[in-house]
Amino acid sequence: MGTRRAKGQMIAGFTAAFLGAAVFGHAQFRPFSDHTRALLEGNWQSCREGDGQYGERVYDGKWAGLAPFELHLGSYHEFALFRGIQDDHRDHTSADNLLKPFNVELRGNSAKRTWNVEGLHLEVALAGGSREECESWFVTLKRTASTSSH
Repeated sequence: MGTRRAKGQMIAGFTAAFLGAAVFGHAQFRPFSDHTRALLEGNWQSCREGDGQYGERVYDGKWAGLAPFELHLGSYHEFALFRGIQDDHRDHTSADNLLKPFNVELRGNSAKRTWNVEGLHLEVALAGGSREECESWFVTLKRTASTSSH
C-alpha cells in the first residue's frame, strides 16, 4: 500500500510540475542571480505563438536610487527601455525607447549588444535554443559604474 501511495504522489508531483510549466507559456525569463551582482540576470526566451507573433516580457524596474523604468524583453530580438511605468504597451520604435538601436542585429548565428543609459548597463547575448520557433537570450541588467554604491 505504501509503495502504491508513493507512486501516486510521484505521478501527481510530475503532473503538477508539467502543468505548472505550461501555464508560464512561451515567453519566459529564468533568473540566475540573487541580485548581489545584477539587478536582473538570467535567460530570456521568446517563442513564436500560435498567431505567428513572438512573446514579450515587460519588467517594472523599481530599485532604490533609480527612477522607475520599464524593460521590455522581446519580442523576438527587440529590446526596449522606457522611463516610468505604465499599463499601456509602448511601441519599441517610439522615440521614447532609450535603447538605440532597439533591434539586435544577428550576424550568422550570433548576436550581442550592450547599452549604457539612465544609470543602467544592459547586456544581451543570443544563447541559441533547442527549438526553431524560439530565440533564447542571456540578459544582464546592472547599475552603471557611475551610480554603483560599491
